[in-house]
Amino acid sequence: MSASLPAGWPKDRPMAVCINIPLEWQDEGVSPGVTPMGNPIKPGYVDTAALQWAEYALKKGIYKMLDVAEGCGVKVTCAASGVITEKYPEAIQRVHRGGHELQAHAWVQNQLPAYMSREEEDANIKKCIAGFEKCIGTRPIGFGTPRGTVSPNTVELLVRNGFKYFNDDMSTDMPYLQQTPWGAFVVVPYGMEINDLPFHMRHGNPLHGMTDMVADMIKGYPEIGSPPTLMDIVFHAQVCGRVTGLIQFKRVLEMVRKVDWMWVTTRGEVAKLMM
Repeated sequence: MSASLPAGWPKDRPMAVCINIPLEWQDEGVSPGVTPMGNPIKPGYVDTAALQWAEYALKKGIYKMLDVAEGCGVKVTCAASGVITEKYPEAIQRVHRGGHELQAHAWVQNQLPAYMSREEEDANIKKCIAGFEKCIGTRPIGFGTPRGTVSPNTVELLVRNGFKYFNDDMSTDMPYLQQTPWGAFVVVPYGMEINDLPFHMRHGNPLHGMTDMVADMIKGYPEIGSPPTLMDIVFHAQVCGRVTGLIQFKRVLEMVRKVDWMWVTTRGEVAKLMM
């Protein structure tokens, strides 16, 4: 099985596991797309309850989750909206200080590249880079498009603006090198199988079901022949930075750290193998 793995991929560890904690925000006065409230607010009004719920990620949740991750010896990948470098710079600085990976996640989540002109998308990317450089003195090499919804110009603009890889391919589960007219670019595909927003917030499954899924995967993966794969496990800090989620987050990290055929890493480290 190791023979089919990319060069540099740890031998006899066919599954790379990336622990992701997205940090997402939107334009001023725009409510998050996900909310714990059962009754939606009328159109045209700001959902202040949803804003407060989401803000927990940046005021409390990310700090608690990073403490747990570091206690377990795990580095995480945080795809962060550029606006957070201005609105909550301390949260971005805490991720950076802990040696975790920061990705650019566009400027805000409510502006999709698919809706932008080429000039608008380029300005958005450049604004992101400037925000990170001002906040932490360096810029990310990876990029994640909001909702994973790219435009026809996204790859070109990312390469031209110095990015080395992006997340936005859900049609495969292993990284690959894409040759473009503007230079080589790495695609590190993103998986939605184990993600607390659709699993818990959208479909109402209990958070311990995330842990159950990971346990079942650990048991069943060798039974299907251990095909090489990149597995994303995604915890949002507004969901799993709170007590009940934090318990499951810690349990999952403890589980994956003990599995000898898992390579627990960051998306950036996976990308470096392909560069």
